[in-house]
Amino acid sequence: MRDATGLIRSKMEGEGLSETAIRAFLFQYAKLVAHESADIPEATIEPVDQLPKIEDYEESGRVRTYLSQTAVVKLNGGLGTGMGLEKAKSLLRVRGELTFLDIIVRQFLYLRHHLGPDLGLFLMNSFSTSADTRNALARYPELGDPASLELLQNKVPKIGVDSFAPIEWPQNPQLEWCPPGHGDIYTALAGSGLLESLRARDTLYLFVSNSDNLGATLDLRLLSYFVESGAPFLMEVTRRTPVDRKGGHLARRKPDGRLLLRESAQCPEPDLEAFQDISRHRYFNTNNLWVRLDVLESVLKAENGILPLPLIRNQKTVDPRNKQSPKVYQLETAMGAAVECFEDSTAVEVPRSRFAPVKTTSDLLTVRSDAYALDEAYRLELVAERQGTPPVVELSGDYKLVDALDEMLARAVPSLRSCEGFKVDGPVRFSPDTTFEGRVSVRNHEAERWKDLPAGHYANQTLEL
Repeated sequence: MRDATGLIRSKMEGEGLSETAIRAFLFQYAKLVAHESADIPEATIEPVDQLPKIEDYEESGRVRTYLSQTAVVKLNGGLGTGMGLEKAKSLLRVRGELTFLDIIVRQFLYLRHHLGPDLGLFLMNSFSTSADTRNALARYPELGDPASLELLQNKVPKIGVDSFAPIEWPQNPQLEWCPPGHGDIYTALAGSGLLESLRARDTLYLFVSNSDNLGATLDLRLLSYFVESGAPFLMEVTRRTPVDRKGGHLARRKPDGRLLLRESAQCPEPDLEAFQDISRHRYFNTNNLWVRLDVLESVLKAENGILPLPLIRNQKTVDPRNKQSPKVYQLETAMGAAVECFEDSTAVEVPRSRFAPVKTTSDLLTVRSDAYALDEAYRLELVAERQGTPPVVELSGDYKLVDALDEMLARAVPSLRSCEGFKVDGPVRFSPDTTFEGRVSVRNHEAERWKDLPAGHYANQTLEL
């Protein structure tokens, strides 16, 4: 093993990456070389028993002033490859012809028109999503030049497992690089000059969320709560349920009482039972974050431009499609982990509706259905009769890719407004005026042939085609 700091610096400088990005990566690389453990043993933390609930707070009468000092960043670096889309995931259609990006932009324009003309919107694109996103934003000239809305995520070198040096892969040099995780937002803000630019415009507050989570709107009550709390960093959390037990949780560090996030990879084996105890560790991070930009600026200055985030070390192959290609480390950070980097960071409990990411075609069918509705402010919310609980949709592997889902819904999206559980196995197309109620399962055992389900009202039954 050797320290390849010089090689890394040279490689990153050759790609035109900022000094801030280079220093941030070398900070994480030093942890890798030192074999620094990321483990957070149960004995070093305390559960977070109770948090304020946003429902108990009112929107401030000064919210328009706060809004004029606020900017929004949507994380938009992910491709839709998991659903067969070779472009930005935010360009997937969600409601009719509207994509995630269309809805985000229209939410923003509504707020700007009705409440705050000075509100700023930025999209943190990756090198993979930049061109697609800029082209899509050209449909909204009122936003201005799409380039002015872009915060470009950095890229970092993959590190050889055997050499601890930047990997070389002449067959496809692009595969020598990877994204550094969404924790890069702080580095990108500083290194791009956007942080300095926002501060020069007297922007104090930043709201950050994922572009595939349409529940994460800029909520005025949350903005009021954040500003008036005086906290430098606010994390929206919600209660863990049995399906969340393997995901990360919020905790408090014993030595100094600071909040932190613990992911499953950071949990020692003997502590897994406590980690998965949702009555002990009650809250998980929605990845909706609020940041005071003046405090971020001060912390970055004090830390030589680096936010000391915990390292996430992922071991993969340099070519993900070739399992025989050399093994590499991809070094990443998570933006929510910054909760431990600020003194007096805090968290607030929000309803589950603030966390509605679309990760699969099952999720996509759910939000396309009438279980959800778009209001005049382009907020996508569950209809009232759902009482805050979406239907549980399970689609077979036939629908892994969005093209198959589009074929299923080519004639109509069935009504799921009164449906608790909905399962589809095999290629099925739905007819107009089709309604499901309770728990319904539809099966087509002929995997090679699409079959149409006749229109009708189906309640609590299994349908064989």
